[in-house]
Amino acid sequence: MLEISNLEVVYNDVILVLRGLSIPVPEGSVVALLGSNGAGKTTTARAVTGLLDVHEGDVTKGSITWRGEEITHAGPASIVKAGISQVMEGRRCFGELTVDENLATGAFTNRAHHKENYDRVMELFPRLFERRDQLAGYMSGGEQQMLAIGRALMSGPELLILDEPSLGLAPLLVQQVRGVIKEINEAGTSILLIEQNAMMALSIADTGYIMENGKIVMDGDAKKLLADDDVKEFYLGLHGGDDEGELDHHRKSFKDVKHYKRKKKWAS
Repeated sequence: MLEISNLEVVYNDVILVLRGLSIPVPEGSVVALLGSNGAGKTTTARAVTGLLDVHEGDVTKGSITWRGEEITHAGPASIVKAGISQVMEGRRCFGELTVDENLATGAFTNRAHHKENYDRVMELFPRLFERRDQLAGYMSGGEQQMLAIGRALMSGPELLILDEPSLGLAPLLVQQVRGVIKEINEAGTSILLIEQNAMMALSIADTGYIMENGKIVMDGDAKKLLADDDVKEFYLGLHGGDDEGELDHHRKSFKDVKHYKRKKKWAS
């Protein structure tokens, strides 16, 4: 469905951010892309959705294909029309517009199915229906996240890219967002889920990819990654050994975690 192949991205003709990134997103799947701040996750989303130009970025190597057609240098509007939509990090709702007006901005490429998509959004988020005439700027963070996801769904996407949807939300709201993502996927929309919250992302993903410094350093079945000791130590703050499940407050890079364990293995 979506194929990112050997992608390199440079900002301002100088800063190399993605270094040969390759990620497939099969049809109907949930793919989790994990990594700490600065790993290149958001740049990956920008590359797919045609938003690199806005940030002085450029693809210098590799390709992005969607249903067999290359979209590497396509513009944002044509990518949305092709069936890819994104929920940006930080929600980015129009605070001076009402809920309904925000949703309408997401439907500009697919007005023919406006009512159908609107009804679907309101079914997913009854709270938005209650607040449909309220200005988005006066809504809570959780409500704005619902609105951001709803706006992205108004185009009727086949692939939804979610960039840090759990960021800044209370644990209860994170679980609600998790449930909504599952429901969207079960209705037939493929998901590329970009997250730092490994437990939430891997619990609903089919496949997971871990990024560091613009590269994939680990990938595999999501359930196996969730059970992996290196992943648990780095992302969940847990490490095995004599005190299984002990919290580790001295976080290292994911590469350092793996390197440290290799050194222990060689020394034994």
